[in-house]
Amino acid sequence: MPDPVPLPDEIALLWGRRESARRGPKAMLSVDEIVRAAVTVADADGLAAVSMAKVAAELGKSTMALYRHVRSKDELLMLMGDAALADPPDLSGMDWRTGLTTWALSILATLHEHGWFAQLPVNGPPIGPNNLAWFDSALGALTDTPLAELQKVGIVQNLITFVHGEMRLGRDLQRSYDRDPDRFGPDYGRALAELIDPVRFPALSRVVSSGAFSGPEMIGQDLEEDFRFGLELYLDGVEAFMRRS
Repeated sequence: MPDPVPLPDEIALLWGRRESARRGPKAMLSVDEIVRAAVTVADADGLAAVSMAKVAAELGKSTMALYRHVRSKDELLMLMGDAALADPPDLSGMDWRTGLTTWALSILATLHEHGWFAQLPVNGPPIGPNNLAWFDSALGALTDTPLAELQKVGIVQNLITFVHGEMRLGRDLQRSYDRDPDRFGPDYGRALAELIDPVRFPALSRVVSSGAFSGPEMIGQDLEEDFRFGLELYLDGVEAFMRRS
């Protein structure tokens, strides 16, 4: 049998296959403990509050004790991004559309528990064990469809893009709405009616004239409803693609 291919350093860390530094006394700390403490700090004070020193203080350890296991803040953020995901939902017995709907709503709810997740850098496709468990779950929802395996991957990757985009935009909109709800109410419609030139913005002018922006709170009030609407449109497209295939 060929020798196993060495894993990149950061992937080995995510999967618990990287050895910690051996200098100093026997380690009394684990990577999991460090990550749990970092998530606690981020949940309480936001991602900007996360630092190696702050996490060390949360654990009652020295900062150098953390560096024996996690070499940088970038590594810590990578680990947090995987740890934030709970187990995916059980989709057994569901048709593909119900399964992907359940999957998308579940991951959105999971990530809303960690508002800081939307600020994490996205550096590549899923590779951590928890991220891959969710990836596998969504692919599994498409098992009984006529799609080729690569097509299933494309559908799930685009669904992930949609969910993450909605999560990031929704988080910012909700924060703005909480600070100033009036910006999302009739004042917005009145401002557009004053500013929109029907010659320059003909389509938008028709929307404004229809009264679509004149309701009590047209934008940002029910982000989950907006998410469900967008999700239905996406899955309609997937269904049409399956029929064409």
